[in-house]
Amino acid sequence: CLNSELEQIYVLTQYNSASLNRHLTRAYNFSAISDGFVEVLAAQQTPDHPDWFQGTADAVRQYLWLFEEWDVDEYLILSGDHLYRMDYGNFIKRHRETGADITLSVIPIEERKASSFGLMKIDDSGRIIDFSEKPKGEELKKMQVDTTTLGLNAHDARQKPYIASMGIYVFTKEALGKLLRKYDDATDFGKEIIPQASSDHNIQAFLFDDYWEDIRTIEAFYNANLALTRQPKPSFSFYHEDAPIYTRSRYLPPTKLLDCQVTESIIGEGCILKDCQVSNSVLGIRSRIESGCKIEDSLLMGSDYYEPFTERESGKQEGRVPMGIGKNSTVRRAIVDKNARIGENVMILNKDRIEESNREDQGFYIRSGIVVVLKNAVIADGTVI
Repeated sequence: CLNSELEQIYVLTQYNSASLNRHLTRAYNFSAISDGFVEVLAAQQTPDHPDWFQGTADAVRQYLWLFEEWDVDEYLILSGDHLYRMDYGNFIKRHRETGADITLSVIPIEERKASSFGLMKIDDSGRIIDFSEKPKGEELKKMQVDTTTLGLNAHDARQKPYIASMGIYVFTKEALGKLLRKYDDATDFGKEIIPQASSDHNIQAFLFDDYWEDIRTIEAFYNANLALTRQPKPSFSFYHEDAPIYTRSRYLPPTKLLDCQVTESIIGEGCILKDCQVSNSVLGIRSRIESGCKIEDSLLMGSDYYEPFTERESGKQEGRVPMGIGKNSTVRRAIVDKNARIGENVMILNKDRIEESNREDQGFYIRSGIVVVLKNAVIADGTVI
């Protein structure tokens, strides 16, 4: 949004969002001379709305009174669990040029993936005329479209004859208010509001033919992060001269490495690595890896703070596990959340190849075969997972 010069931003959050709220407040604090803002609107229970947000449309509906106070022509509605880089200026320009009530950003997809998405059909003008949720067989064939209408070249159009919604929308102010009030029981834009609006509203498609990944599941989040390490050209790069990714400055020192072997990995600021092996992994800020460790195919979120040397040493004498990854430990195909304390000679490698397991009382769980170590978890010396 900031790279597209959109600076009035509301972030709608569900429960358990304290750390997200804190990050947004610290990272996007606009100066006093700017009218830009990033403001968190948390789910709340009121006499009129006794439940938490029930879906995307319900979340927007509960704060519609606030949004309508703004003297604007359109609203841009985005999902918070996608990874991509888009110039929203072109998206909004397409919406205005076609005189649309609603514009959906869509991606072209090949047939082997199509049945996993909600698909759409368009006419020659790019107007959406039909929807189908995860069709198969003959129903899938019926959803083929000529994607050259949206700007795809002939070769790519043959390879990707289907279009799926990315879950991001531009609404006119009038259309959004009208539809949310008319369908007051509908909770989701993609599954309810927009299909019901297609008969009497001009709904247009905007083609986005670049990297886009839905990272709402543990597996997708894990894969998207590790894909950043692929060289020489990763699918997505956080470096872009004209469209950087903004975050809060932490003023950390450069990472220190002592006799380490690092292969195809990304290491954040302020890390301390000693005589260890790191391959195909992402290490977050302030990560600490002791000697003899092997980190493979893993995402380490790092730490919120440094543990002082004296505290680490005295803690060891008292049998406490210091923050970071202890000596001679192996972490493979795992996500280690912030501030985790993993002892010495620990093996995190899912040795029994378990796909799903809930062991939060032991400081971890497993999803899609990926071990997730919880925030602030303590894994004792010699543990094998």
